[in-house]
Amino acid sequence: MKNTIAIQGIKGSFHHQVANEYFGAYDNLDECLSFPAVVNSLLTQKSNVAIMAIENSIAGSIIPNHALIDANNLHVVGEHYLNINQNLMVLPGQTISDITEVHSHPMALLQCQDFFAQYPHIKLVEDVDTAETARRIYANQLKGIGAIASETAATLYGLEIIGHQIQTIKNNYTRFVIIKTTNDFDAKENLNKASLKFELEHKGGSLATVLNVMNDCNLNLTRIQSMPVIEKPWCYSFFVDFTFQDYEDYEKGKALLTIMAQELKVLGEYKNALV
Repeated sequence: MKNTIAIQGIKGSFHHQVANEYFGAYDNLDECLSFPAVVNSLLTQKSNVAIMAIENSIAGSIIPNHALIDANNLHVVGEHYLNINQNLMVLPGQTISDITEVHSHPMALLQCQDFFAQYPHIKLVEDVDTAETARRIYANQLKGIGAIASETAATLYGLEIIGHQIQTIKNNYTRFVIIKTTNDFDAKENLNKASLKFELEHKGGSLATVLNVMNDCNLNLTRIQSMPVIEKPWCYSFFVDFTFQDYEDYEKGKALLTIMAQELKVLGEYKNALV
C-alpha cells in the first residue's frame, strides 16, 4: 500500500501541517471531517497511518479521541507537538469593521476569545474545521464572514490575514499522535515513551500505590487522564503517558502494573518528541 495518511480536516489544517512536518514525503492524504472518520479510514484500509490531536496545552485532553484509540485497538507509534497560531482571514479588501461573523472550529474560537471581546459586533459561529471554513469562504466568495485558521490555509485558499496570531496564549501547543492498526515494533533502544490504559480496584490509595511504583521504576509521568467505565458505576480507567531512559525500567514497571492493575493495555511505545 502507498503511504496514505488520514487527517482530521483538509489541506491547510493543522493536521495537514503535522503530516508535512512529521512525514516530509507521502503519497496521499485522506481528508476527513471528523475523528471517527479518521479511525474508519484506518479500519477500512483506505489509509495506513493517521494523525490525531490528543491534547492541547490550554484546553487539556481531547477525551473522545482517547476512547476512539482504545475502543478500536489502535496503536500509537509516534507523536508530534505543534505550536498553534490562529489567524483571522477574510476575502481580500475587507477590514474587521466589515466582518459580522467569524466561523471556525470550537477549539479555535475558544483560544481567541480575548481578541473578539474587542469586537462585540462579530458573531462567533462553530464549524467543523478551520481550513474547510477558509476554503468555503473563498469558494463561495462570502463577504462579511471571516475564518480562523493557519497561514497555510490563507495562502491555499486566497484569503487575506487581517489578524495575525490572535490566540490569547501565544505558547499554545497541541500534541498529536501518529496511529496505526498495528504496532511498528521499533528497536527498544529507540523507545523512551509509552501510553498505557488500566483500571484499578475501587479502594482508597490504589492510584497512589500505582504512581509510587511508577516513580520507583524511574518512569516519569507526563500525563494522566481518567474516564468512567460505563458498565461499572464509580469505576474509572486511567490513561497515562510516561517517559523513561532505560527500557528495562519500563519493562519492570509494566510487569508490576500488570499485577496491580485491572485490564492493563499498552496503547503505544514510541519515541518522545520533546528530546
